[in-house]
Amino acid sequence: MATIYIIRHGQASFGAANYDQLSPLGQLQARKTGQYLARSGVKLDAAYSGDLWRQRETCQLTCNELAGDIPHTIDARFNEINNDEQLKKLAPLIAAQDDRFRRLLEDGLTDSKQYQKVIDAVFNYWVSNDCSAHGIQSWEEYSVAVHDALAELMRREGSGKTVAIFTSGGTIATLVAHVLGLDGSQTYQFYEPVFNCSVTQLFYSGEKVSLSYFNDRSFLQLLGEEHGERLVSYR
Repeated sequence: MATIYIIRHGQASFGAANYDQLSPLGQLQARKTGQYLARSGVKLDAAYSGDLWRQRETCQLTCNELAGDIPHTIDARFNEINNDEQLKKLAPLIAAQDDRFRRLLEDGLTDSKQYQKVIDAVFNYWVSNDCSAHGIQSWEEYSVAVHDALAELMRREGSGKTVAIFTSGGTIATLVAHVLGLDGSQTYQFYEPVFNCSVTQLFYSGEKVSLSYFNDRSFLQLLGEEHGERLVSYR
């Protein structure tokens, strides 16, 4: 039996000119995640991430706290869902059909809670329609690529390994729904609640993979209390 730890990136820089970088809190979360894994006796044989900087930096800071030289493979199939592309192409279509959604857009997306409501609507429209006609990646293309990346990782690493994937909330939701045999319409329920640097654990043997636990951030609460720090965040 082999183990995969799926770790969401630390807090990114919401509202900044460059979102794709860790905030000071995000960097601290990543280091504390590594300390937690080390204290738990976890020894990684390999680490994977998408090519987004927030994913790569979380991987680096976490692995710096662990023993050994951990090979890091960058695979863009573990990138986050392209929310910006979807918002640009799909939000106007939804707004034309839904006055409540249109008012959300008119109020602006400066508040993270409002942003999440918009992402909810856009994501569920995306998975329910063939949006390739709008010049963007379809849900089928994206989800198949994520599933293939996981399958290739399992084949490459083989049995008895302990591996980490550093990725993002939408990708984690896609992986978890896939492992549970759920379709796109049931995926968003795993997207919205994912905490920064939370850990989801999979077990695999051959081509068989199962979910052990999802979205654990209890270690961040514990380490935060130990050191008088606020470590838990959604965004």
